[in-house]
Amino acid sequence: MIVKRLLVSVIDDDESVRESLADLLREFGFAVRAFSSAQEFLASDRAGQTSCQILDIAMLGMSGPALQRELSCRGQEIPIVLITARTDEPIRCATTPE
Repeated sequence: MIVKRLLVSVIDDDESVRESLADLLREFGFAVRAFSSAQEFLASDRAGQTSCQILDIAMLGMSGPALQRELSCRGQEIPIVLITARTDEPIRCATTPE
């Protein structure tokens, strides 16, 4: 019997966070692909295969919320867990659903 593992895409411009999360998720049995930017993720063929994203809010280039909007415009509704190392109020408020 072949068991298909769910693919989690980790998208974070901080290499240590990205690789640590990927390693942890693999320990829990997930298939994982790690990307250093939203652009790298969009250029890959993984969006259609991804079951869930762990996505940094504040990345260089395209931000996490901007990637979420882009995927939505493309009709790709992927569950997302947003993360950030930043503690400032404007970042948290900007990503809170209305």
